[in-house]
Amino acid sequence: MPAIAHAEELLVAREFHLVRNGRFLVLGLLTPHRTLSTSSRNGGESETLRFLVNHQSCEGTDHKERHTQISELGPEAYHDAACHEINLDPNAVAMMGTAANMNYAAVVQHSDDPLTVTAVVTAGVHGNAACAGDPAAWKETEKGWQKIAEHGGTINTMLLLNHSVTAGALARSVVTMTEAKSAALQRLAVRSLYSREFATGTGTDQYCVAAPLTNQPPLTSTSPHAKLGELIGTAVRDATMEALRWQNGLEPSTTRFLFHALNRFGIQERTFLADIAPRLTERELDLLKKNLNSVVYEPKVAAAAFSIAAVLDRIRYGTLPASAARDVFRQHAATLAASLSAKTDRWQEFFAQLSGADPENPAPALLHAIALGWSLKWR
Repeated sequence: MPAIAHAEELLVAREFHLVRNGRFLVLGLLTPHRTLSTSSRNGGESETLRFLVNHQSCEGTDHKERHTQISELGPEAYHDAACHEINLDPNAVAMMGTAANMNYAAVVQHSDDPLTVTAVVTAGVHGNAACAGDPAAWKETEKGWQKIAEHGGTINTMLLLNHSVTAGALARSVVTMTEAKSAALQRLAVRSLYSREFATGTGTDQYCVAAPLTNQPPLTSTSPHAKLGELIGTAVRDATMEALRWQNGLEPSTTRFLFHALNRFGIQERTFLADIAPRLTERELDLLKKNLNSVVYEPKVAAAAFSIAAVLDRIRYGTLPASAARDVFRQHAATLAASLSAKTDRWQEFFAQLSGADPENPAPALLHAIALGWSLKWR
């Protein structure tokens, strides 16, 4: 592996050497590997690559100058330019780009002797979380790319196996890796920014997967039913969660957040106080402003909020009959009010006052429930 000036060593294994240099993570393959990647150059399957690279190609918001530079060069010329920055042969590199900070990269290894799986993940979802099947941001035509909507945010994954696998098993590892990434987003209750669905990834996710080429008999399965697949799943899931903890401040305890649960149903942090103000007295609103975190992070309030989100999903998917939808939503809105007030014995009273609850337009009833609960808490 060529010397990279000012490189910070992150991990050394028999098969690879991982370093960080400023905006770049460089994983040098010390033995021949079969690789599979989304790289704009040298992408797809290869047995000749020597380096897997992830780098911060721009800032996350409004970095128009950098986007212009990349667009003017084109993906292949930009690949070459980025490789030259770190003195690597562009023909030997698979590269990923992201707005995520390389100092937030998560490196996770899981083992079951003699197998070891290493996942190196950078991740950001605040600007681009999406669910498969959401409205697209771009359309590719014979005349080139046409922009449909803005997007930003990426989950980039390097996945290293220490045992040779068949070409089919290497391809299957991408399925397992992707499912693990989605499992991490599910645990963190990350929602799509383009629909009311749970996010399964972002619209710009990339990966590089590598397994050594050796004389040993290759393993034939990387599915979750095989131990190697299990290790892939846990390593990628844990690394994705760790990367999101640092890049976006997302971890299980911080997702017990009223707005995290109900943002997609119209209860949004940036407008919440203005939206609820007409439902409170001036003193009640002032007290809410001064104690907002104690409300929006309260465990029982969070439990009620996530229950409401789940119920609204089940109504939308047709799991619950339309004839029962309004009453079911009303019941859970009353539970939200009771949880916030800390007076569960007043549930029937809250239920009666929420007679206008409409699951097709849930925000008014949710704001009403929060206002009822807050108003009664100290009475």
